[in-house]
Amino acid sequence: MKASWIIHRVVFLAAAMAACVLRVPQAAAGSSANAYTVEQIMRYPCPSELVAARSDSRIAWVFNREGVRNIWAAQGPAFEPRQLTSYVADDGQELTNLAFSSDGKIIAYVRGGDHNANWPAEGNLAPDPASSPTQPKVEIWSVPFTGGAPKLLAAGDEPALSPKRDRVAFVHERQIFVMPLDGSAAPARLFFARGENSSPRWSPDGQHLAFVSNRGSHSIIGIFTSETTPLRYIAPSTSRDVSPRWSPDGSRIAFIRTPGAGGTPKTILDQHPRPWSIWSADAKTGAARLVWNSPATLRGSFPTSHGNANLHYVAGGRLVFVADLDGWAHLYSIPESGGRPPLLLTPGSFMTEYISTTPDKTHMVYAANTGPSPEDIDRRHVFKVPVDRAAPVQLTRGHGIEALPTVTGDGRTVAFIGSGARHPPLPMVVAFAGGTPRPLGRDLVPADFPSVQLVVPQKVVFKAPDGVNVHGQVFERPALAGVKKPGLVFVHGGPERQMLLGWHYSDYYGKAYALEQYLASRGYVVLSVNFRRGIGYGHAFHHAPRVGRAGASEYQDVKAAGEYLRGVPNVDPKRIGIWGGSYGGYLTALALARNSDIFATGVDVHGFHDLTVDEKLSATEHGIEKVDSKEALEVAWKSSPVSSLSTWKSPVLLIHGDDDRNVPFRQTVDLSRRLEAAGVMFEHMVLPDETHNFLLHRSWLSVSTAIAAWFDKTLSNTTVGAR
Repeated sequence: MKASWIIHRVVFLAAAMAACVLRVPQAAAGSSANAYTVEQIMRYPCPSELVAARSDSRIAWVFNREGVRNIWAAQGPAFEPRQLTSYVADDGQELTNLAFSSDGKIIAYVRGGDHNANWPAEGNLAPDPASSPTQPKVEIWSVPFTGGAPKLLAAGDEPALSPKRDRVAFVHERQIFVMPLDGSAAPARLFFARGENSSPRWSPDGQHLAFVSNRGSHSIIGIFTSETTPLRYIAPSTSRDVSPRWSPDGSRIAFIRTPGAGGTPKTILDQHPRPWSIWSADAKTGAARLVWNSPATLRGSFPTSHGNANLHYVAGGRLVFVADLDGWAHLYSIPESGGRPPLLLTPGSFMTEYISTTPDKTHMVYAANTGPSPEDIDRRHVFKVPVDRAAPVQLTRGHGIEALPTVTGDGRTVAFIGSGARHPPLPMVVAFAGGTPRPLGRDLVPADFPSVQLVVPQKVVFKAPDGVNVHGQVFERPALAGVKKPGLVFVHGGPERQMLLGWHYSDYYGKAYALEQYLASRGYVVLSVNFRRGIGYGHAFHHAPRVGRAGASEYQDVKAAGEYLRGVPNVDPKRIGIWGGSYGGYLTALALARNSDIFATGVDVHGFHDLTVDEKLSATEHGIEKVDSKEALEVAWKSSPVSSLSTWKSPVLLIHGDDDRNVPFRQTVDLSRRLEAAGVMFEHMVLPDETHNFLLHRSWLSVSTAIAAWFDKTLSNTTVGAR
């Protein structure tokens, strides 16, 4: 390709919508005349942060309505939704960490921040995606459940409300502070302690506070009692101790222990067991005993699904946790005294996630990808199970997606986030004893939301070259006779994610699902691929060998998805595009670099492109002990898109916010310079001050419109991207 073909334009956010809309040509062949707009499909109210009070039947959550975030609440048995706050701007300021006071009268929450970030910004600055001239802060607020003006309490994060209803502990500048919940006094540092202190947890009587003190190479569980009582550290060691959990009577603390930093370095390219253990300690003396030690196997490794070990102290002196011991992320129960093997509570070929307890701590509620239909492996349903026996009961079923369950304080109702193939997520409730789920806030879905025009994605399973079964979902409107449609592959990020046969319960992937629907409405055949490294298909799939920088073995699943689309009779094999964000952006770039013969064009959204820029690789310089670090760097380079620029011929659109705290913006800067030098046709869209998760609704509109416009332009005929 000649250098004169190079296109590299910076599209700033203020002009992004206009620039993108102007480039949208006629919809792809085969699209319906009653197509809807990006604005319509993205206008649904997105719920998050669903919590329940410790008593009564009160619940609260956040609704994000076109970027305007507000706290909503409801109380049983009617559960009529009420808006509690009155924020009015699409300003990108998160509302997170909702927590009820013990009497259910007050809800504390955090406004601001980027709680899905991998690292803080330079200077620990709060995100400012709206480019406000007034510097945003991360602050703790409170609002009455019955209504009233929100009250600013303090700058901080991780609020923990005391069971005595009088105080809130929180984290500020990596130390723990406290103040009255009514805001009657200024916040003060609760205690002095070395290290970075976080994860505050009050004892059941509110007299003590457990916390985690990170000391760099190791971490310790500490307990604060009073200003005149020395801090008590629980079984200090050279390990990393995390996740302190009080027993219901407050006499003991359970925690997770993993190895501290250092030791003989292990090979980088091979998989190794990651040991962990569960301990229990006397809260008064600090004397601890081992409850359970993980087996020295890959399946016994510390779990990496949502919530990791999900440790809970429950009734009957038992501990419940998640482990992959039988090849799936399952719930296990064990006596706190130890001495017995853990009891498997949730047997079967499925995973559990988003685990919580009933108020009396006799049952667990959780989401799982299982049910009577074989297609349920690509869904989520809500279950309950006693803490002392394997007797799970399915509470939701059918073709919907139900996740993030929590039980009301009276123990009578399970609240969760539910959605379907044609309707977006909403808070829902179902009786703990069983019954028909009921959605909350359905009238908030706009009247012009195109539910009836949406398609029901179809499950497909195809094989990668090495024989691994790969799941995907196909979005397609009915084909016109004799018309060959362009095809698109969508690659999720994470990579610890799973796209589903319905609207995703997370905001980011809910937006991705909406875009898949929109592109299908424009005449594309869209295939969402669940590649290895993702969740939902067992430990071996989630922890596949030689993935990422160790060999990119998961790329063969993405390539197989492209080959699958090329084999669909009504798809034009010369017009296959690909897009993805984050880890999906990395795999998109890898697809274009390695297989421009399959993928004619692509959109790389905040992807990683050079895997040699990695702290774990650079940290392997141990002199004589560096093991396979040289080979690992070579493999990481070969696993990177930038190593295959000589075969990258297809045009690409690069999209990235320059305040990304998950993937460094310099990754896209570096790739654009390399593409320019290689003569590859590209454009780039830069969103100043935006983060990885696109905190502004208007950013999502701009990005989604740009993606659709790019594919309409580059797949409008068979010559674009042809070799």
